[in-house]
Amino acid sequence: MSVATQSPPTIDQALDSDALQELLDGPHRALRERIRELQRRPEFAPVSGLQPEAYRARVLEWMRAIAAEGLGVPGFPVRYGGHDDPAANVIGFETMGHSDLSLLVKFGVQFGLWGGAVLNLGTAVHHERYLRATAAAELLGCFAMTEAGRGSNVQQLRTTATFDPATDQFVIDTPDEDARKEYIGGAARHAQVAAVFAQLIVGGECHGVHALVVPLRDGDGQLLPGVRIEDDGLKAGLNGVDNGMIWFDRVRVPREALLNRYGSVSADGVYSSPIENPNKRFFTMLGTLVQGRVCISGASVSAAKSALTIAIRHGLRRRQFGPSEEAPEVPLLSYRTHQRRLLPLLARTYALHFAQQELTRRFDAVTRAGDVVSDNERRQLETLAAGLKAATSWHAVQTIQTCRECCGGAGYMASNRLGTLRDDVDIFTTFEGDNTVLTLLCARGILTGYAHEVGELNPAGLVTFVAGQAVEAILERIFARQIGQVIADAIPRSDSASEGPLRDPEHLRELFEWREGHITASVASRFRRRLGEGNDAFEVFRAVQDHAAAAASAYIESFVLRCFAEAVEGCADRSLREALGQLLSLYALSDIERDKGFFLEHGRLAGARTKQITREVNDLCDAVSRQAGALVDAFGIPDEVLGAPIGLLGA
Repeated sequence: MSVATQSPPTIDQALDSDALQELLDGPHRALRERIRELQRRPEFAPVSGLQPEAYRARVLEWMRAIAAEGLGVPGFPVRYGGHDDPAANVIGFETMGHSDLSLLVKFGVQFGLWGGAVLNLGTAVHHERYLRATAAAELLGCFAMTEAGRGSNVQQLRTTATFDPATDQFVIDTPDEDARKEYIGGAARHAQVAAVFAQLIVGGECHGVHALVVPLRDGDGQLLPGVRIEDDGLKAGLNGVDNGMIWFDRVRVPREALLNRYGSVSADGVYSSPIENPNKRFFTMLGTLVQGRVCISGASVSAAKSALTIAIRHGLRRRQFGPSEEAPEVPLLSYRTHQRRLLPLLARTYALHFAQQELTRRFDAVTRAGDVVSDNERRQLETLAAGLKAATSWHAVQTIQTCRECCGGAGYMASNRLGTLRDDVDIFTTFEGDNTVLTLLCARGILTGYAHEVGELNPAGLVTFVAGQAVEAILERIFARQIGQVIADAIPRSDSASEGPLRDPEHLRELFEWREGHITASVASRFRRRLGEGNDAFEVFRAVQDHAAAAASAYIESFVLRCFAEAVEGCADRSLREALGQLLSLYALSDIERDKGFFLEHGRLAGARTKQITREVNDLCDAVSRQAGALVDAFGIPDEVLGAPIGLLGA
């Protein structure tokens, strides 16, 4: 049958979207429903066109309304207004990711960053003093880590906190312009207090970066002596958040201002810490703040869901051009190119949803274990959170832009939210860590997770450490399961070696894990060869960065596929399992198709097989398009929250 006369696929909405939503909501369904109901109130309706000051005031009102409902800090201890449920913190943030993202960020700064710093880096005296007021949004705080001249290099911050034993105080100082705190959410208008990260100097000795509570404003909102703050001004997005720059001119705070879970100073000026090694102490402190990356990852998936809901519903309703006079117009989603643009992104969003569920579960387990958790478990969580945050936020940016284009002029209208959503989400790729840096951090965790010491090293130190080890031992310990296969994989395979049902989950998983093992072994081999040639350690790391990033990406894709496959296997409802199985196949095969050059170059797939994959992706797009409406309905985004006229369920 020719393309001109072929009938378009019919739209089948038989899939039970309510049952699928229940599966997606998971064990915190009740919390998700509470947040949805709250944000369906008229006062939470999406806004556009507000001037920054009015927008900031509205966002602050929204945040306080959430706090009044007790929804800000479910991860706090019960005595401070929470429920001792770390996972609920992430789920709440993720669910709010469907609404105004300025509110989401304001919420995250207040309860996640400021509140999280006090909870995780402070001790009982700080908890009693700050957590109840923080939970109620009576005390507004901010998180002053980033400096203008440091970027991701937190260990080299230049702000100082020098202990003065004569007054039993710390003196907080900004030594130069590059040391000003920059892009600090809440600083420009609302924050009364800050968790300030600074080099702790006691008796002339620097003990590395620590956090201190530093008041910024008095009860009337006036800046305190020695504190200077300037507004960062308009941004590309998130203009409901009052970002600002902070300078400190010898600001004095009491000794108790030090958040001292990992480092204390006595009245007579003696520093002590339960972690003797400075590098380990630094990374342990940062590790307790991993919640931010886990939350941004979840919110990125939510933003992608919102965009896909709008674009797919529009694609099902909007009709143009048809095959005959009897059918002069058909839905946009009937067209192969439209399917190809949107449906692999829908499949990947589902895959990332289940990966995020597993990340949240691991975060919950590690957080509940507290100081009892092993260094290895904590390092594995940090590795996964870094890599998945990068993957989900990049995916969100790509998805929203594609959805905007697929909606044409309607997608460009402010009322349909896609432009605003795109601008607001863009910062997620550098928020809580630049994605490229996080991908390399993930790579470091993959390559060196077997060794306790390596978790403490910077990139140059990492290479120096590797240079001092037996590389054969490294390969054995990292790739004990895969090293034999890696050697075998060096021999190009014929196409017959890749035969088998393309949609078989085990076959797909084997392809993903082969790619992961091959790239990772290649990176380790490059380390060995270049170091053996006498190259400078830092130059070796610089030279293999691209391959290290590729190894991290392959690791994350394998993790995502495993999580999705386990969710499909565990689904009791046959119709849901079949629908999710199609999405699983579409996610995996479209990823392999995108990366077919790698599989071809390394002899893992031959040309005929990759052509078959393309045909299979096309067939899957047709199949998924028939249930696309139900698949986005299952995201459970209320019309009042989605707020886009072209994407409303009731339109």
